[in-house]
Amino acid sequence: MAIKIGNRLVGLGHPCFIIGEIGINHNGDVAVAKRLIEVAKNAGCDAVKFQKRTIDIVYRPEELAMPRENLFGKTNGDLKRGLEFGQKEYEEIDRYCKEIGIIWFASPWDEDSVDFLEQFNPPCYKVASASLTDSGLLSHIKTKGRPIILSTGMSTMKEIEYAFKVLGKENLIILHTVSTYPSENDECNLAVMGTLKNKFKDVPIGYSGHERGIVISVAAVALGACVIERHITLDRAMWGSDQAASIEPKGLELLVRDIRMVETAIGSPEKKVYEKEIAIKKKLRRK
Repeated sequence: MAIKIGNRLVGLGHPCFIIGEIGINHNGDVAVAKRLIEVAKNAGCDAVKFQKRTIDIVYRPEELAMPRENLFGKTNGDLKRGLEFGQKEYEEIDRYCKEIGIIWFASPWDEDSVDFLEQFNPPCYKVASASLTDSGLLSHIKTKGRPIILSTGMSTMKEIEYAFKVLGKENLIILHTVSTYPSENDECNLAVMGTLKNKFKDVPIGYSGHERGIVISVAAVALGACVIERHITLDRAMWGSDQAASIEPKGLELLVRDIRMVETAIGSPEKKVYEKEIAIKKKLRRK
């Protein structure tokens, strides 16, 4: 089953949908966000993704009041508010993505954020792993009638099945995810994609990776991932909690290049003799 996101069909038989996850790696600076959007576009990504939170809904007052030295102040609340984009910033992101021709969307962490994002007519919504068990949020996103991409990090199969029951099969994409930052190779467990394919028939399955490097994400495509999502950064040494689990501009270029190379090499299930093989066949075959 193929699902349309913007001008792209996502599913088996279609090119892998590649998402550059900007998240909060912009560090509260829309100029940095625009540079990351440009990096994703130049590398050949299909889309970029952000995160949207209503801070006073997502976090309890005591969490916001906790001491935490950061770029924006001395409390956790200073940090969360400093990293959060609002109306002006998202208007500029929307404008710039349309200008350079790349899809953008976001992971809303609360119902108010869903309603905020609706004004931009997003091509889909992403459900973060942290929100997988928030049935109220899932139900609210579903009412918008848009495609939904569901990440499954730190989730049991029972929890994933419950989210699937809430969201329904139609217009759903499920991503195998491991919520460690960065993930070690032996944590990535790409074989789970096969389990998800067998469990959720006709639902496109992909991979959202937090590992170092690009090899594992390319391997996920070889194993049938219809979507690849990776955090991106200008520099892994930048300040921020997600930078170390991200890939830099050159790595992103190589990731997209290698994914497209693997897709070409996978080809079709039909066994055939290529024209260039015929002369070799005549030379080497005795019977």
